[in-house]
Amino acid sequence: MPYRVPRTPGAVRTCVLVVLLGVCGIAILELVREQTGTPGFFVGLGLALLPVAPLVAAFRWVGRAAPHPWAQLAFCFGWGACAAALIAILANSFATQWIAAATADPSDADQLGSVAIAPVVEESAKAAALLLVFLFRRRQFTGPSDGFVMAGLTATGFAFTENILYLGNAFDEDVENGTGVLNSVTAATFFVRGVMSPFAHPLFTVATGLGFGAAALAAGRMRRIGLPVLGLTSAMGLHALWNSSSDLGESGFYVVYGCVMVPVFGLLAWLAVWIRRRRLRALARELALYAAAGWLSPAEVPALASMPARSLARALARSTGGRPAGRAVALYEADAAALALLRHRARSGGPAREPDFAGRERELLRRLWLRRATAGPALSRAAVLEDLLPPRFDPLGPLGSLLGSSPGVPLDPSAPVRAPGLVPGPRRSGPVPSAMTAGPP
Repeated sequence: MPYRVPRTPGAVRTCVLVVLLGVCGIAILELVREQTGTPGFFVGLGLALLPVAPLVAAFRWVGRAAPHPWAQLAFCFGWGACAAALIAILANSFATQWIAAATADPSDADQLGSVAIAPVVEESAKAAALLLVFLFRRRQFTGPSDGFVMAGLTATGFAFTENILYLGNAFDEDVENGTGVLNSVTAATFFVRGVMSPFAHPLFTVATGLGFGAAALAAGRMRRIGLPVLGLTSAMGLHALWNSSSDLGESGFYVVYGCVMVPVFGLLAWLAVWIRRRRLRALARELALYAAAGWLSPAEVPALASMPARSLARALARSTGGRPAGRAVALYEADAAALALLRHRARSGGPAREPDFAGRERELLRRLWLRRATAGPALSRAAVLEDLLPPRFDPLGPLGSLLGSSPGVPLDPSAPVRAPGLVPGPRRSGPVPSAMTAGPP
């Protein structure tokens, strides 16, 4: 009998999700095409693509301090665009028809469906992607930043499909009425949904993502359940308020937009910047311990805690070693960020939060050590070119001379650290030692 490699449960789940998203994508596209017609579908598709790139870039910017796997980001976007959109369009249509049959008033059914039914259905469908990641990829949830990014990409995918439907229907209406371009319903719809409020759906769902991110750091079971529910409830409330703005009179839309949506958007923008800076400071604090133990050079710490320096290091590596060298530096930066966040989470939650801390730390350290010959010089040079080192920095001296100028980094790397064991020193050959049985560097 020929030998067959057994499939792991993770691979089976991945195949099932890919097939599920593919079927949902085909179904939702066919439903949208039937409602808008083929010309309207392609016009809506082209216009709906325009806000996607800026939104994806913005959420990627928030999460670049600790990059997420592309497969996970693609899953979130695909779930929002395919599965969540399909669930929403079917459930909303069924609920609206049922209310219309029960009340014999289609106008009231549409109004009640948009305010009471649609926010619950749509936000729950989008939150399902975060719940799946939270249950089966708990390691990817290291804090609010991860929930922020994944929720934003899921909502961006959902808004993309929804915009195809609205813009396609508007184009069909303009074709039937023979309306000009400037006075068309299509132009007005695109201005409202693509220019004034492309952030609406991401703004709602980010509240759910922050709830899941906070739950990943919570200690008690009630908090791990209650925080996502609180975030989901907030998302539904904001969504319902936004949908009801058109029913609050002629100026209702502008009042809700100016008094609620814009301030909340500004708050979330500030929160995104604060989360990114906070994560970079956490990286600097944790990586300083590994630099003190000899796993990193002292000059690498400020470079890894600076996004411009990371980008410069990749460019320097590509200029000397080509794309493989640039890829090695990118993987080195991602592994260093994952290592720092692993230790940060274990420090805050204890051994119960990270029961396999030693094994995961050993694997990440091994991968860093294999790429250090390529990535270390590029990062050190980037730190020099970006002027991140103090004037009297001694590369062979103690680490404190470097860390004294970095905010949030402990001045004394030998101070006691509440973490699962000491950081081991590197070895030239043999297996990477466990953090629980560390020796001197």
